[in-house]
Amino acid sequence: MDYVSALLPPVVMAIFFIGVIRVIVKTQGGANKAKEDAAVDAALARAEGAPQSATSPRADA
Repeated sequence: MDYVSALLPPVVMAIFFIGVIRVIVKTQGGANKAKEDAAVDAALARAEGAPQSATSPRADA
């Protein structure tokens, strides 16, 4: 019976992982895809347009 207690946690984690992947795949696209894409594009545009700080780790010496 030790093998059952040894195999139970990996089996439970595998089932949970498969469930998470299924939820992620099912929620891709759909009615909110355009809204999500627009939000990501806006965030990227803000990040690209933000001025670099003076304490940037990259030194242009």
